Amino acid sequence: MNFFSLPHFPAADTVAEHRKRDYQIAGFTFVTTTICLTMDGFAPQFMQYVLAFFGWLFLIAWLRGECKYVRTQVAVAVTFAVIGEYFASVYMKGYIYRFGNVPAYVPAGHGLVYLTAVALGRSGLFQQHARRIAVFVVAVCGTWVAWGLSGLGRLDIIGAVLFMVFLGYLFKGRSPMVYLGAFFITSWLEIVGTSAGTWAWAEIDPASHLPQGNPPSGVAAWYCLVDAVAIAGAGPVLQAFTKTALVLQRQRA
Repeated sequence: MNFFSLPHFPAADTVAEHRKRDYQIAGFTFVTTTICLTMDGFAPQFMQYVLAFFGWLFLIAWLRGECKYVRTQVAVAVTFAVIGEYFASVYMKGYIYRFGNVPAYVPAGHGLVYLTAVALGRSGLFQQHARRIAVFVVAVCGTWVAWGLSGLGRLDIIGAVLFMVFLGYLFKGRSPMVYLGAFFITSWLEIVGTSAGTWAWAEIDPASHLPQGNPPSGVAAWYCLVDAVAIAGAGPVLQAFTKTALVLQRQRA
């Protein structure tokens, strides 16, 4: 079995149902992400708390229509991503938000972003055209990487490294459709956020001391890590909560 065998992709002749909900989640997140990140690029800091309130409100509303497993995935993704935000931004200074903090809306935002990646990955469009979409994503991201290495803009070595990591997730990971979905939503939010000045990536990555773009071209790989942790961790977390609930019920009985 070679690297490009795509063992975890849907079959080429897959016929999948087009659920409106999946496209509604994706459309909602793309639009609200654009509004939120653009607004935070110029609004006073207290607006971050207003955005956080509505972010949690909408996330909870969307999650009501999901199963327990997806809800647990979102919870794991939010927890892991927020820890990563404080480490990578506040501590390491790999990228810095406008006010030097982690905005209050970020946790809910990560939840919506992960849910969008899941919704896109399971959608009829992605299931039926998985290979075409994968080719498109690799071509677009590969072109972005080439531009970052060309010297025509800010040198982006980190982007090239992350791109190779992203290819590993895509071709060998167990949830490639989620990673494809993550590429679209996370690339979009990174472009919008950095363009609006909501945050900026350091010219030199503090961990590797290699130059990176603003944003790095393969930035979706970081979000794929969050997705992978959510997918792997949801089962054990849900099982632990179920066992705890059973123990409490027995004690009450």
